[in-house]
Amino acid sequence: MTQASVSDRYDVAAPTERSPDDKVTPDTDEASGAVTQQGRVLIVEDDFLIAMQAETALLDAGFQVTGIATTAEEALAMAREHKPALVIMDIRLAGRRDGVDAAGDLFRELGLRCVFATAHDDLLTRARAEPFAPLGWLSKPYTMGSLTSLVREALARPS
Repeated sequence: MTQASVSDRYDVAAPTERSPDDKVTPDTDEASGAVTQQGRVLIVEDDFLIAMQAETALLDAGFQVTGIATTAEEALAMAREHKPALVIMDIRLAGRRDGVDAAGDLFRELGLRCVFATAHDDLLTRARAEPFAPLGWLSKPYTMGSLTSLVREALARPS
């Protein structure tokens, strides 16, 4: 049995042009122009290429990426330290715990909600995640435009 490479499963090329819909103006402090917590996003993804592509798209859209975690434990530690407004969460992570476990920790301890970005969005997985009030689901492979649009929508919702 041969294993497919990441490039066989996902489009990992960085976009060369962005449409106007991909541009986001995050909430900023009018006095300093700094991005407020409303534009702060933590990425939890153990696939390096997908994480880098998501980070680039979010930065290009004007968001602040507070970090990239590859395990549930890293996600909780980074969230405690950097206080993101939302988390983009893969389901399958490095380590013994998965993204639903991490989402539960983040929700219970810090009140953080996640946008799940995964190839594993079956009904059982969604049911496990439901108690943690997901902000949305992106099925892999997804476009960077759909990622930034969902993040923008999720951040615009009241807590």
